[in-house]
Parts: sequence; C-alpha cells; structure tokens
Amino acid sequence: MSEDANTSIPTFYSHRSVFITGGTGFLGKALCEKLLRSCPDIKEIFLLIRPKKGLTVTDRLKKMLKNKLFDLLRRERPSSFDKIIPISGDVSPKDLGLLVEDRKMLSEKVSIIFHVAASVRFDEDLKNAIFTNLRSTRDVCILAQSMKHIVALVYVSTAFTQCDKPVVDEVFYPLEDVDWRKTIHIAENIDNEILKIFTAKYIHPMPNTYVFTKRLAENVINDFSESLPCVIIRPSIVVPSISDPIPGWVDNFNGPMSLVIGNATGVMRVAYLDSSVVPDWVPIDVVTKATIIAAWRRGMRNIAEDTSIHIYNCCTNNLMNLSIRKILRVGQRFTCDIPFEKLLWKPSTIAIKSHSLYYIMVLIIHIMPAVVLDAMLKIVRLRPMLVNLQRKIFVSLCALSFFVTNSWHFNNSKFISLFENTNTDDETQFGYKTLLYLDTEEYIRNVIIGCKLYLLNEDMSRLQQAKRHRNSIL
Repeated sequence: MSEDANTSIPTFYSHRSVFITGGTGFLGKALCEKLLRSCPDIKEIFLLIRPKKGLTVTDRLKKMLKNKLFDLLRRERPSSFDKIIPISGDVSPKDLGLLVEDRKMLSEKVSIIFHVAASVRFDEDLKNAIFTNLRSTRDVCILAQSMKHIVALVYVSTAFTQCDKPVVDEVFYPLEDVDWRKTIHIAENIDNEILKIFTAKYIHPMPNTYVFTKRLAENVINDFSESLPCVIIRPSIVVPSISDPIPGWVDNFNGPMSLVIGNATGVMRVAYLDSSVVPDWVPIDVVTKATIIAAWRRGMRNIAEDTSIHIYNCCTNNLMNLSIRKILRVGQRFTCDIPFEKLLWKPSTIAIKSHSLYYIMVLIIHIMPAVVLDAMLKIVRLRPMLVNLQRKIFVSLCALSFFVTNSWHFNNSKFISLFENTNTDDETQFGYKTLLYLDTEEYIRNVIIGCKLYLLNEDMSRLQQAKRHRNSIL
C-alpha cells in the first residue's frame, strides 16, 4: 500500500533495509554516509563489496570507513557503523557473484535498492563495460524481483546517455537499433579481440563504451519497470561537495578532477578543450540528496498505483555558471595561496580547440621536456616516470575531449521538484538552497583544498613549505 504523503524522508527509511551496489565508490560512499546520518533509524545497509588484493570485504569496509567523509558521523553517532553489512560480490560476473545464502537473505530483508556500481572508464573494453554496466543492471533487476518488500529500485545512470541530442528531457528514450539482450549474448559468446575490432561501429553514435552501456542499461530498467518500482537518476558531471558533510570532499581523480590537479601541479600545461564551454556540473552532495529523495518519492506509490519509471536529470542546468575558463583562471589564482606540494612547473594551462595543434603542442611542451627529465632521472639512478605520466594525461584528455568541447541542455524540472516537494521538516537535511546561493569562487577554493587534503593527502600545516617550493620553480 502507498504511504501517507506527509511521511518524512527519515520516517520512510526508518526500520527499512537498503542494498547498495558500488558502495565503496565516490557516490556509494556519500550515499551510505548520508543515509546513516540523516535517516538515523534506518535498519541496515547492505553493501556489495568485491574482495581484492588479499583484503576481505570486511577489511575493505573498515578501510572505507576511515575516509574523512565519515568523520562527522564518527563523532556524532559512531554506533551507526554497525548498521553497515558487507556482502561479498562483484557486478562483473553473472548474478553479481552472490552466494546463494546471501541472495536469499537480501530477498527477505531489503526493500530499497540503489544500483550505483559502474565502470566509469571511458576507454573500457566493450566486453567489460557490457558485463559491468549492462548485465549487472539486468541481474540487479532479477534480484529485485525476488524481494518480498521492494518499494524502490533506483538506477544511477548518466545524463550523457543521450549525448547525441542537444536537448535532453526527463523521459525514457527507447533504443531501437541495438537490443540489450543480444548485446549481453554477444559479449558472453564472442572473443574479446574480435569485439574490439567492431566496437566503434557497434557503439556509434556514442563516443565511448561507458555511455553506450549506460544507455542500454536504461532500456533494461524500462523493460523491468512493469513489475518493479523503478527510478532512473541521471547525474551530469559529478564534482566535489558544496558543504554536506564537509566542503570540497572528493575521492577520485576522474573527469574534471584530473583537469584541476593537472593544472594545479603544473603537469598539464596544454589541454584539448574549449574553455568557453560551460559544462553542467553537479556537486556530489546534491546528487546524494536527490537519490535518497527519489527513492522516497517512488516508495510513496506502489507498483499497482504507478507503473511509470520516475526519471530525473540530476543536473544544475548551468546554475553554477562555471565555465572551464573560469575554473582554470580562478583555480590558478587560489593555487598561489594554496599550492600543492609536488609542483613540476607553476600552474598555467593553455586551452586548445584544434586537435592537430594540441598534438603538436603536447610533443613540444609535454613529451620533449619529459624525455629530458626522465633521462636525468636515469642518470641519478631514479625511476623515470614523466613520459608515462604525460601519456596517461594525453589518453585521459582525449577520452574527456567530447565532453569538454560540446554543450547540452538538460531539462530538469522534475529534478527540481524533488527538493521543492519535500516536507518542511526535511529541508535542513535535504535542502537545495546551498546550490541556489552558491559562491562559485569560494566553491573553487574549497575544491582546491579538497583535492589537496582528500586526493593528494597533503597537510595544510605544510602550506608555507609548499609556497616556498612554488616560488623556487619556473
């Protein structure tokens, strides 16, 4: 039965069990922390975690909880961590790699699923992208169908699943040319080397395997929505937090963070991008709140009352008004006062829109100095690394190029309504006002500090030494 429309968000989650895939990732961590802190009576959170590098899932959970993101929760309610239960599994293998007993237990207890896990590598092999992003979505849906108390299945997609369209609405876009079932069958039965040969043709017009498989996964959700209460959340470019629970929190080098750090360390002196483009950025704390609210909204109506997919473009519609040019310019100014410790050159990045010119400039400004410096490192018996670093930067920027040289308009009226239609009591924990009144320069400053603290593990107490080092280099 549907619940009282006045039910608050924390009350909705009270005494309910949640299952999160991708719980150790950027959004997964933030989602887990926000649920525990803002919905204190939640019963338990099951996290799908893959054992790796000799670490058990319990070891990986303990390591995750040491992240500074959880410091506030650790101070206020440390007993909340007892509600997190690691489940051994992996989204890449068939059936999520779940044990039979764990699958049965999840089916008995869980009523809300957040399917967050994905390979976000733009250069991922098609086979791996299909298994991780597409087949896993099918298997999550199959698992959800066995759950006796399911009230919401939230699939975290991406706004760029429709990047072949200049304007993207909050609707489902059927994909008629490619069938997701056949795509999974092909990946399971054709050799990876053969798949690589026809990847570009198969995924056309999508720019990479990531957005292609995420687009197909939306079709999976659509097909299962007749029997499951489904939600699709489409974030745009996810960036560090505004303030909740800490300003500037980030935990990966993906996407724009590679640009920020490459610029701030002086490693990236030329970049292939259009600096006038104003990408659609969305802070991680806004995405987290929207995802939690969307599950609450979907859970208010059962599948008999509402068989539609709830779709939200989790985008700010350029509300942040942060062009790439402004980020680079303001970021360079702040790195004078908050320099990174391991500077190669003083921060200065030339934005180039011509791919051929960019290639020439990379050879002159990036590769040639790197070859010379690596040779000097060899002479003093140190490990050469700069050529390899510049190669990684080149590959990363080429993968990003499509998204930093083009613009889209993502209609987001349904997304905005998520925040406007919450109860008054929920405003403090799930409000949108921090974005509406955002000081963009202060935000960029917090991003610089966040990269320094949370990605590079540098200490603000060593700021004077970092400034002296900055003043000593070219």
